[in-house]
Amino acid sequence: MSSVDVSVYPVQCDIQARQADLGRDGTVGTTALAQWLLEARRRMCLPRFEKLVLTGGFGPFHIVLAGQRAERLAPVRLTDPDISVHTGIRRFGRSSFTYEQAVFAGREQVGRGGATIILIGADGPLALPDQMIADLTDLSLPDSTEPAPARPSARRRAREHYSFFAPLRARIADVDINQHVNALALASWYDEAVAAFTATALGVVGLVPDLAPTMHRVDYLGEVTYPGDYEIGVAVSAYDGDTVHYELGVFRGDTCLGVADAAGPRGALRPDSSPAR
Repeated sequence: MSSVDVSVYPVQCDIQARQADLGRDGTVGTTALAQWLLEARRRMCLPRFEKLVLTGGFGPFHIVLAGQRAERLAPVRLTDPDISVHTGIRRFGRSSFTYEQAVFAGREQVGRGGATIILIGADGPLALPDQMIADLTDLSLPDSTEPAPARPSARRRAREHYSFFAPLRARIADVDINQHVNALALASWYDEAVAAFTATALGVVGLVPDLAPTMHRVDYLGEVTYPGDYEIGVAVSAYDGDTVHYELGVFRGDTCLGVADAAGPRGALRPDSSPAR
């Protein structure tokens, strides 16, 4: 049973798990968990801000996802009862705000995550209007001593940082209403790169061992568009007990369009089995 108090989260979203959410091991995958978190965020209401926009008092603008994270803490199955996502606002600043979320199956916490959102106008980030700040204040979580995550260092944007690259081509099915590759599709690209790394490191031909990441933290630096040929850089930052920690970056040529941290089961991977640079 989790020690997290769900009552501190102001919004609850009930989730119906689907067959398509399951990974190879028969439990809900990390990308599916990220979809649940996204669905819960989309259901949240900001009534003052929404009224402001409807009456023409703010805009034009578009919403940009600056980063997101999703982590499985325990297996989730189709038979698990009462799956729910609990959401609140962890922090907000001049032009951005950050969600914090917890996923429960019954009374057990099985996942967590969040996302940072920026409002963008024609000339760049927009100051959050007073109406939105009032809405965000109503949805804010209790004060926390946990610091904001540090932004990835500049070295993560350099190809030289990565020892392995997996080529990927954008598919039309990856493109969303914003006309670029959507965040969930991009998360699956990182999974694909980890699988390619695993196959090369272990010398596997065919179906690779199921060592998919159980945690993603993604920071978006530019638009990944269609059509396009890309490479995902992979570097192992640490082997920690039964876990491998990865640093990843998506590149088009020498341009880095996003970076991610991921962690997953180690399996038979060892430091001396990693592909050479």
